[in-house]
Amino acid sequence: MTRNAKINTLLLLVVAALAVLPLALGLGDGKEEPFAGADAQAEAAITELKPDYEPWFTPLYEPPSGEVESALFALQAALGAGVLAYYFGVRKGRRQGAALAAAGSGTETDTGDGSGADAGTGSAAAAGAER
Repeated sequence: MTRNAKINTLLLLVVAALAVLPLALGLGDGKEEPFAGADAQAEAAITELKPDYEPWFTPLYEPPSGEVESALFALQAALGAGVLAYYFGVRKGRRQGAALAAAGSGTETDTGDGSGADAGTGSAAAAGAER
């Protein structure tokens, strides 16, 4: 097994453990909403401390149910992950392309006329002057 495969397997196991351990250990037992998000927990704490609190703003869009809200959040996360994956893929491709171009060119410069002029002898300047 290669080093990358070992690292990927370890990362998958860590992610699975993060998903399963809170459920297996019963961390949400005894609560009305055991795994509520930070927004819901903050709202509950504010309401408990100051029941007459009025929010400054209201949401632009209120989803009809918690399931729709969760689906929209998952869609947002998937789009963000796609954008990041695209960025890192393009970045890696450019780096690999630059490495291939540097390895393939050696000391010769491509003048486009098929002469394969050497950059150190000045014949590249002569080839460029012919154009």
